[in-house]
Parts: sequence; C-alpha cells; structure tokens
Amino acid sequence: MDKYHGLNQSMLDQYAPRPGERELIPNLSDKAKVALMCRMLFKEGWNEHIAGHITYRLANGNILTNPWELAWDELRASDIVTLDHDGNILDSQWNTTPALGLHLQLHDARPDVNVVIHNHAHWSGIWANLHEIPPIYDQAGAYCGNELPLYNEYQGTFEDSGKTQSAVEALGDAKWALLANHGSLVVGRDLRQAHLRAITLEWRSKRAYEVRLAGGGQPMPESVIEALTVSDINGFPFCWEAMARRELRLDPSILD
Repeated sequence: MDKYHGLNQSMLDQYAPRPGERELIPNLSDKAKVALMCRMLFKEGWNEHIAGHITYRLANGNILTNPWELAWDELRASDIVTLDHDGNILDSQWNTTPALGLHLQLHDARPDVNVVIHNHAHWSGIWANLHEIPPIYDQAGAYCGNELPLYNEYQGTFEDSGKTQSAVEALGDAKWALLANHGSLVVGRDLRQAHLRAITLEWRSKRAYEVRLAGGGQPMPESVIEALTVSDINGFPFCWEAMARRELRLDPSILD
C-alpha cells in the first residue's frame, strides 16, 4: 500500500517531509492487503476462533473477503475470496459464511464504506456483553472520536436478511458499533482507516476495563477527544505499514 494512500498529503508535507531511508512496505496485491488485515487484527484481539469476516470493496465493485473455513491468523493472499456485488463467489473453492449478508447490505447502503469488519473481539466484546459504552481514558483510545452506538436488539446470528437490514438502518452513518451480546463492528472508507478504528476500539475497551478494575478514573474531556480525532479524519501515518511489516517478518508466506 502506498504510504500516502488514505492520508492528508498537506499534513504529511508539513510534519513528515523527508522521504525515508527505504520503502515502508513492498508492493502488495489487494488480496495480500486483506490477508494482512486479518493477521494484524487477530493480534489486536479480533480473534474468536474462526468467527468474523472482513470485506473490502474494490473500485470495480467486486468485494474481497476471508473464507469461512480458515482462522484469521493462518490466511494467505491466495485464500482471499472475490465476490460480486450480490455475494457470488467468482474465483475460489473456499466457502463464505452466510453471515456476510450484513456486510453486503452495509456496502450497498453506504457508498462511503469500502471496508467492513466484524468479529467477536475480546475487549470490546466485554463491553458489548455489559451493554455499556467504554469511556475514553487516554490518547490512543481517542483517535476515532467518542460516539459509539450500541445495537441492542439482538435477534440471533446475522444470517437472516431482515434482521441484518434492521441493523444497517439502526447503525445509520456510524463508523463502528458494539453489538449487544454478540461482538463488534467497524467500517471505513479504506483499509488504513478501518484498521485504525478497529485497533482504537480494542485499545479503548481494554483501557476502560483495566481502569474500572483499578477502581475508576477520569475520562478525557470531549474537547480533547475531538482534537485527537484528526487521526481518523486524515489518516494515521505509517501505522498500517508498521503492523503489516510485523506480520511479514513473522510469516512471509502471507503473500503467497
């Protein structure tokens, strides 16, 4: 991924004008990027066995996703499945979960959303089960703003199109949500933004849980949170690439 993709170029010109000593990441296929996202988020707590799916809408309208059969920490580029707009598999012998209906409906309803991430994430899942919104206590939990909807009309798994459509309508234009007694959902305009939102949600949830166990603390003022949200709007420089390099060092076969 181009190190400038999804970033505010004028901000980079001001704060990071030097080109760097080497390329931050090799040229990657779109499928390799999705496989890397799965590996990266697995390390961040989005790791409930074989649960969860990421969809990435391409410029031509096709959608890339992870197969049903494989866990996020074992995926390679060649495992990623291409779907058409209606969810039909175009190029793989792997299967996709019926729960992808929510993703397809979100992509259809939200032209601004090219990435949808859902799993039963560890720390945000605790707050979803509590039916509570985790407060923000530090900078890393504030990168994507304070508002966090709780969709609390749990009606079973997301396999029925009527149920998922009601979730899409309830979410409106939200960037993420807690799904009560279920899990977590994050959307984004591109992989960089969706990655930042997913890791910020887990960090925020983990810190809030730890602060509660420690006896409580003082949440950050809304004005400070709003100022820090510049990272979500303009892109967080270099983080996606750093986390991708970590996975590539551990297992270069991701690109196969």
